[in-house]
Amino acid sequence: MKRQFFQTIPVSLFLFSLVLWTQLYCQTGRRDKYIKVFFPNGEAVTAELAVSPAEREKGLMFRQELKPDQGMLFVFEEEDQYTFWMKNTLIPLDIIWLNSHRQIIHLEENVPPCPADPCPSYGPEKKALYVLELRAGRARELGLKLYDQLEFILPDWVKK
Repeated sequence: MKRQFFQTIPVSLFLFSLVLWTQLYCQTGRRDKYIKVFFPNGEAVTAELAVSPAEREKGLMFRQELKPDQGMLFVFEEEDQYTFWMKNTLIPLDIIWLNSHRQIIHLEENVPPCPADPCPSYGPEKKALYVLELRAGRARELGLKLYDQLEFILPDWVKK
């Protein structure tokens, strides 16, 4: 009797269940896509993580808005001189480069969107491991300056 039951389950239903289970399993492995970044004055933003090359390449492109309590934290595999541009970015941003100690090593305020090619690049003369993008004006509102240290905890799935 058991054998007949399993033979009557359509193969498509079995495959659908397998795909659904796989998607749920993969999503739970990366459920911590957002983290809190704390500033020296005690304020914090919720930052979306950009860890993979594809996530870092897309960044905040095509976003219509970024709230004052939001940002995006780019996480790189190693310290280097990373440059950013504003191609297809619709909102002005503050871009903050951090070294491996999470200290601000470079800050570009109120970087405008780039309406046409070629777009200028922005970057530090020092090596960074992280880059935080905030809505334009937030760095000044938060009183951020060079060598301020930011605090955040990366989830376990991010290679540190």
